[in-house]
Amino acid sequence: MAGLNCRVTVGLLGVLLLGAARLARGWETYKIALPHGSNITVLIKPGAPTLPANLCQIISKTQVTPLSIKAGETAVFSFSCQDPENHFVIEIQKNIDCMSGPCPFGEVHLQPSMSVLPTLNRTFIWDVKANKNIGLELQFSLPRLRQIGRGESCPDGVTHSISSRVDTKMVGIGTFCSNGTVSRIKMQEGVKMALALPWFHNRKVSGFSITNQLSIKRLCIIESVFEGEGSSTLMSANYPDGFPEDELMTWQFIIPAHLRASVSFLHFSVSNCVKKEERVEYCIPGSTTNPEVFKLKDKQPGNIAGNFNLSLQGCDQDAQNPGILRLQFQVLVQHPQNESNKTYVVDLSNEQAMSLTIEQRPSKLSRKFVPGCFVCLDSRTCSTNLTLTAGSKHKISFLCDDLTRLWINAEKTISCLDHRYCHRKSYSLQVPWYILQLPVQLHDFSWKLLVPKDSISLALVPAQKLQQHTHERVCNTSFSYLVASAVPGQDLYFGSFCSGGSIEQIQVKQNVSVTLRTFAPSFQQEASRQSLTVSFVPHFKEEGIFTVTLDTKSKVYLRTPNWDKGLPSLTSVSWNISVPQDQVACLTFLKERTGVVCQTGRAFMIIQEQRAHTEEIFSLEEEVLPKPSFRSHSFWVNISNCSPMSKKQLDLLFWVSLTPRTMDLTVIILAVVGGGTLLLFALGLIICFVKKNRKKKINKGPAVGIYNGNVNTQMPMQPKTFQKRRKDNESHVYAEIDDTMVYGHLLQDPKGSFLQPKVDTYRPFQGPTGDCPPSPPRICSRAPTAKLTKDEPSSGFLSESESEPYTFSYPNDRNISNGNTDPPLLETYETMEPGE
Repeated sequence: MAGLNCRVTVGLLGVLLLGAARLARGWETYKIALPHGSNITVLIKPGAPTLPANLCQIISKTQVTPLSIKAGETAVFSFSCQDPENHFVIEIQKNIDCMSGPCPFGEVHLQPSMSVLPTLNRTFIWDVKANKNIGLELQFSLPRLRQIGRGESCPDGVTHSISSRVDTKMVGIGTFCSNGTVSRIKMQEGVKMALALPWFHNRKVSGFSITNQLSIKRLCIIESVFEGEGSSTLMSANYPDGFPEDELMTWQFIIPAHLRASVSFLHFSVSNCVKKEERVEYCIPGSTTNPEVFKLKDKQPGNIAGNFNLSLQGCDQDAQNPGILRLQFQVLVQHPQNESNKTYVVDLSNEQAMSLTIEQRPSKLSRKFVPGCFVCLDSRTCSTNLTLTAGSKHKISFLCDDLTRLWINAEKTISCLDHRYCHRKSYSLQVPWYILQLPVQLHDFSWKLLVPKDSISLALVPAQKLQQHTHERVCNTSFSYLVASAVPGQDLYFGSFCSGGSIEQIQVKQNVSVTLRTFAPSFQQEASRQSLTVSFVPHFKEEGIFTVTLDTKSKVYLRTPNWDKGLPSLTSVSWNISVPQDQVACLTFLKERTGVVCQTGRAFMIIQEQRAHTEEIFSLEEEVLPKPSFRSHSFWVNISNCSPMSKKQLDLLFWVSLTPRTMDLTVIILAVVGGGTLLLFALGLIICFVKKNRKKKINKGPAVGIYNGNVNTQMPMQPKTFQKRRKDNESHVYAEIDDTMVYGHLLQDPKGSFLQPKVDTYRPFQGPTGDCPPSPPRICSRAPTAKLTKDEPSSGFLSESESEPYTFSYPNDRNISNGNTDPPLLETYETMEPGE
């Protein structure tokens, strides 16, 4: 408590002392005497117009506010309030005429003395007028100046506002704070310098001097000196307003020999020129083309060694629509890096419809100095980002202390314009070697695959089977494939996929974008694993078809596209899931109900066994999803969406796991019982048959052999001619009757020749089963089905005339004969020609 009371006492004492000081200041009398010929004017005026004037007033003989004191005058005054610094400001202006007499060059002093001035916010102004052919230079002592933009303030409250005179107009060169790189500013025809000091600042020197210079033949020259690594942001005159018409402004940069400088344009705009052209010019040491001329929209030079100049040249503007020329830029100086001496070749001369961008990663802003990270084209044109286009060979280098601050994004378009040419063609989607050899990590490489609408589709086949990224099984690889629709206006994201799964193929209906995205620098070592082949296949109706071959080691998690937003309206997706012969698949859904509410149409799920062709159809809107079920053979899962309400979208997650196939005990018992019964039945038949034959033999008695001498013992000879007549044999019976024999007279053309009939015959299906997903059921109306009346025949039965058998008759003028007595073979078919 004693310590607390002590602190309270000290606080109250401080308040009392501050109040006493303010009270003393409130009644303090000031006397300002300006000598004759000093060309100094002191003006005390209200500084906060929002405050009422009666709160604080100037007390003097004249009782005039504002109070003006000119050279040769003396003024005695005081304030009626205790805080005049909140109500008044003081301006001290000195006019220097260098046209009628010599200029007082040298260090500029603060006059009158700070000791005689009231403690108000003070502004010292020096207005120097000179001839057009005379150059004036402002030299600033340490610390040097730092330029700020309009609306910005200096940390210590001390600002330097510098303007130059052009004929009768004043042009703002800029506003500056302390602790910068600007050491000198050269101007011509005149200068106006304003130094603003807050009332609490005890500064006693101006901090600059004025010297004479020869004509600079331009608006101004600003010198910026770097002693080490750092950056400086500078602006054109009158920024952000327009640069004066047809003027020239120059910045001189002093760079230590062991450092390198780079220029970046932060903001700029151009005017409407009628004569000349707006441009920037560089004088760079060692350049054979000095001055190097650039447009404001061009990439600016970088990796500059030594001192250099940068000039901004205006033009003659359109009088009716002049536009605005303005420029804000940054110069960054840093140590050269090892990579700055290396040149990398990026050969895009053989590429088409491809672009490659090297840019900075997103990062948090820091108030500390951060060395720049630049990409240089041909070792001179440097910028924070660089885009390389197809059709050329590019040489690049890097000026960067940490190359992990950069990454690469590339995009390539593969188009199929004619489906007849593209059908069954394939392309390999691999990151080119010239990207992998760069010292910068690849972020994204996107392939945009475009096909004609409704005529051809796409199939993506990875070198290694893929796994779909889900919350239950996260991809932990160094890269993934992001597959999304590239159809304009279609928001369909199929998912993110990485290697190490069970998905063998992804088929997409229309245009698709495949993006390889890396997540770790180890991708450079694992780049050989990335390989995806795209082929053009016949068109199908589903938005996507996933071919899955199950793995016995782990579960396979699968989810519908657009997981976060829901499957798009009226979209159908299928999974073709293959089950090994010695395994049984267990299909499990994450939730019992989808919760989807359809606005129009119906949402269905179909599970179809590919061998038995049995289908299970579930209404996703009304029914409960099936419980875990076992599948002995490969099967399809098809999900077709309706047009759902906006609140609840359709999303499904399911997984499939494998277990070894085992024989059911009940099946084994039934098989054993059935086999035993069949065996006993067969034994019974054999016993009965044997007993019956034995009984017959007993009834016949013993067999007796008798010799007959009248019998001819020679083998009978085969007769030379066929003795039977046609009615006694079956040569006129046909295993097949050709229609041309029965209806041949109806197939003759006017010339008498026979026409071959075009008969459609049944051919058994010989292709593989299960290649096509099950078709979703038709959406029928919910009205009751109409019943058939008695007069309406059912479409499932033939009418009486249609049920009668066909009757064949032979033409009377045909004599059909055949003398072949061989029995017809079952696999042999003879076609009888007319007239035989």
